[in-house]
Amino acid sequence: MRLDNKTGIALSTDGVGTKLLVAEELGRFDTVGIDCIAMNVNDIICVGAEPLAMLDYLAVEKADPEMCEQIGVGLARGAELAGIEIPGGELAQIGDLVKGFDIAGACFGTVALDSIIDGSAVSPGDIVIGLPSSGIHSNGYTLARSALAGIDLADDRLGRPLGEVLLEPTEIYVRAVLDLLGSDSRVHGLAHLTSGGLDNLLRLKAEVTYEITDPLEPPPVFGLIADRGDVPEDEMYEVFNMGCGFCVVVPAADEARALDVLQGHYPEARRIGQVASGERQVIRSAD
Repeated sequence: MRLDNKTGIALSTDGVGTKLLVAEELGRFDTVGIDCIAMNVNDIICVGAEPLAMLDYLAVEKADPEMCEQIGVGLARGAELAGIEIPGGELAQIGDLVKGFDIAGACFGTVALDSIIDGSAVSPGDIVIGLPSSGIHSNGYTLARSALAGIDLADDRLGRPLGEVLLEPTEIYVRAVLDLLGSDSRVHGLAHLTSGGLDNLLRLKAEVTYEITDPLEPPPVFGLIADRGDVPEDEMYEVFNMGCGFCVVVPAADEARALDVLQGHYPEARRIGQVASGERQVIRSAD
């Protein structure tokens, strides 16, 4: 939204989804606040805006002080990681409507109108850089829970308890992206990969084809979901981030400069594909 002739306000609202059911099963709530922050601020930065503040809304069947305190710990940690404030929020005790709890947030940030990034500058020859995810993040948990049903959350076949893997907080990309925007590198497009995975690149305005030839390596949890649920690879990439939580599109001439900044935050960040002329689509293939 245009605030005046120079400044725009970017707004986002989102929640954590059925990942909350895993938190309830484990009785652990100190990470879902981070997820709530992440799902909002990661969207705000996609237009080049700097997130400034978020309000949270917590709906509960019955308020439990210990649970609320744990959620507050996560919200505070997420706000710290994102560099934002939480000036207020709402706790609603509505047992007639809610069984368990739900949490959501509404975030806003600011951006100079002449610096908005909407993807319209993306051109054939540009490079797509992938930033690693921290795991499943906060999308696809309905399929994940269905596929993994029957495995005890204490199962450690992935190197640590499955419950911990499933509750790994969504990565917050704000500081890395803001550092990139403040660098000498030109940025043509930014995409937060949530449900839809790499197809979220199609949120960018340019009429181009994104050729993903060297995707980031998916964490082992995705292999377990695919195996246990007999989920085809194409469906996995449609539902999950598959190890890539955020994409940056830059001109080829700026690839080295962009990677120098991004790898300071994420050493695994690298080129995963390129932009080609053609219809508006994402093509994923392995070299």
